[in-house]
Amino acid sequence: MNLLLLAYQSFGVVYGDLSTSPLYVYKSTFAGKLRQYQDEETVFGVLSLIFWTFTLIPLLKYVTIVLSADDNGEGGPFALYSLLCRHAKLSLLPNQQAADEELSTYYRNGFAPRNGSAPWLRRFLEKHKKMRTVLLLIVLCGASMVIGDGILTPAISVLSSMSGLQVRATGLEHRSVVLLSCIVLVGLFALQHRGTQKVAFLFAPIVIIWLFSIGGIGLYNILHWNPNIYQALSPYYMVKFFRKTGKDGWIALGGILLSMTGSEAMFADLGHFTSASVRVAFVTVIYPCLILQYMGHAAFLSKNTFHMPTGFYDTIPEPVFWPVFVVATLAAVVGSQAVISATFSIVKQCHALGCFPRVKVVHTSRWIYGQIYIPEINWILMVLCVAVTVAFRDTTLIGNAYGIACMTVMLVTTFLMALIVIFVWQRNIVFALFFLVFFGSIEAVYLSSSLMKVPQGGWVPLVLAFIFMSVMYIWHYGLRRKYQFDLQNKVSMRSILSLGPSLGIVRVPGIGLIYTELVTGVPSIFSHFVTNLPAFHEVLVFLCVKSVPVPYVSPDERYLVGRIGPKEYRMYRCIVRYGYKDVQRDDDNFENMLVMSIAKFIMMEAEDASSSASYDIANEGRMAVITTTDDAGTPLAMRDFNGIADSLTTRSSKSESLRSLQSSYEQEYPSVSRRRRVRFEVPEDDDMGQQVKDELMALVEAKHAGVAYIMGHSYIKARRSSSFLKKFAIDVGYSFLRKNCRGPSVTLHIPHISLIEVGMIYYV
Repeated sequence: MNLLLLAYQSFGVVYGDLSTSPLYVYKSTFAGKLRQYQDEETVFGVLSLIFWTFTLIPLLKYVTIVLSADDNGEGGPFALYSLLCRHAKLSLLPNQQAADEELSTYYRNGFAPRNGSAPWLRRFLEKHKKMRTVLLLIVLCGASMVIGDGILTPAISVLSSMSGLQVRATGLEHRSVVLLSCIVLVGLFALQHRGTQKVAFLFAPIVIIWLFSIGGIGLYNILHWNPNIYQALSPYYMVKFFRKTGKDGWIALGGILLSMTGSEAMFADLGHFTSASVRVAFVTVIYPCLILQYMGHAAFLSKNTFHMPTGFYDTIPEPVFWPVFVVATLAAVVGSQAVISATFSIVKQCHALGCFPRVKVVHTSRWIYGQIYIPEINWILMVLCVAVTVAFRDTTLIGNAYGIACMTVMLVTTFLMALIVIFVWQRNIVFALFFLVFFGSIEAVYLSSSLMKVPQGGWVPLVLAFIFMSVMYIWHYGLRRKYQFDLQNKVSMRSILSLGPSLGIVRVPGIGLIYTELVTGVPSIFSHFVTNLPAFHEVLVFLCVKSVPVPYVSPDERYLVGRIGPKEYRMYRCIVRYGYKDVQRDDDNFENMLVMSIAKFIMMEAEDASSSASYDIANEGRMAVITTTDDAGTPLAMRDFNGIADSLTTRSSKSESLRSLQSSYEQEYPSVSRRRRVRFEVPEDDDMGQQVKDELMALVEAKHAGVAYIMGHSYIKARRSSSFLKKFAIDVGYSFLRKNCRGPSVTLHIPHISLIEVGMIYYV
């Protein structure tokens, strides 16, 4: 039952784009020199090409093969890339840990790291950094083209549907159609904040009605105009088509490929549904209805060749024209929704894997995980989409641009799938080569045809892809250089041990959470802070919020806790791991979970006989996974408190002015005052050693005294000896992006009242 419900919803989100292709396929195909070949044989050849293209790419490649390569239910170019990065060391970010490989979702079921075909290829890619950079650029190119689809799909779908008005309202000017299209587009993007689930329930019946309408119209046209149209399904007519039309037929492929646009959305939107539900919807409804429509349209054109330039609306019988027009307009809006949802998914994945500036990600469904809305991207898409519609005003020109974007994404997916077959599925390299050559050659032929139309609108996706790729790569490069600087300049453990338990500074009550991107060692921000202000908190926690290349991390595997230095130093490290589809919510309970995790770690360490030995610097970096959902073995009791007396005792370590400031802050931000307030207590347990009890008491007292968040406010500059290109990328590109994206404290939901920022200059 759940499968059928998801299949029903998938019509509204996944298939809107694919199902509206009949609006513009034949019109775009016959827009060029193919008009000179207005006869039945040419129409049969075009239908044969559409049928086999639609069967080989969406049905055979995507539904049968590519949907099986999902990353724990997630799809798209970045999902394939993250799969590759886990099964072979292809990531450029050096913050991977052995503990990450123990995550339950890290490897595919049945994967054996030492097995696999083509070990020489794995070694070659892992050894050469330039090859890994090229792979990342290919993935970024695919992701950029998906974003380009998010701009071009709404433009061509809505403009195509609205152009039907001119078939009946002959006096309507084209600029009025463009204006109406722009109004519809603005309304569509304004709806996005409602969330995918509400949109899917609203849109699914529209797409289903549309599919059965065009399927019925197609069947009517077959029976009424040319029942022999089924003969065109033979590949023989493709051969005849190219013999007759030659180069003109090859250029016309740029229109025929529009029949499979939206196939990538089927894979990229997989995270909202399941591969089984998407397959059921495609095989039972999408494929038969669209094939009937393309056959019916061809049957009509074979007997009415003078109607070729006007397209879909001429094939509709007059009595049902207006109902079908209304459904077509609504279906075009839904078609746009499919690619907008895919764009949000791709941008979220890019951001999580360090390839996109920080943006606001809104989780739109309380029940269905992974459904998101990104306001900044939504409004950028809207502005660019309206600009393309107003600038081109012609579906043929937009179709030229659209074709290049779609075929590039498909080629990227084909290339990545070939690597998946080798490294993840661990099949023979022959299978991978066959997949790459077979599907890659088909897509390359279509792409070559599209590239001939670069002067006629095809330049748009190339420009957009270049801009988005530049943004992504510069951001990723800046993050990578910053991480390498931190790694090279971290404080040595020997220098910390030489300072003694007080670290040579005054230790004040409270917990200091020091945010760092390092997974080992003490960051330079710590020494920079104590040099300028020689005081720090009684308990220090070096906190790393880290994205790992898996879609989701289970709450029981999220926290990694370890110790820095001997026990009396009261210094801990905590790594909080998120997947690229996890949404980091403003969790009221984060501080409490952190304290409980450290307390559990202290107890686990005490139970381990080897930890009772004296501190050994060789053991530095050892960490334990702490489960947070299981209360068994919790060493601290936690109770809620609301009373004034409790409040005063809790804040007794703070001055009167600080308490006043806290009170006014809570009045201004009610969400902070509504947070759950708790007190921790160390239970009287005779079995607990005195040293463990003292450490837990120190942790509890520090928590009650207050938590401060310390972050680096970094300025990254290129060294004077750097090349011009590096200086431009760091000093201009990365600096501009950093200043104009959301700050890390906002992204991590850190309360401003507790935030301390430390200025740092990185010369990279």
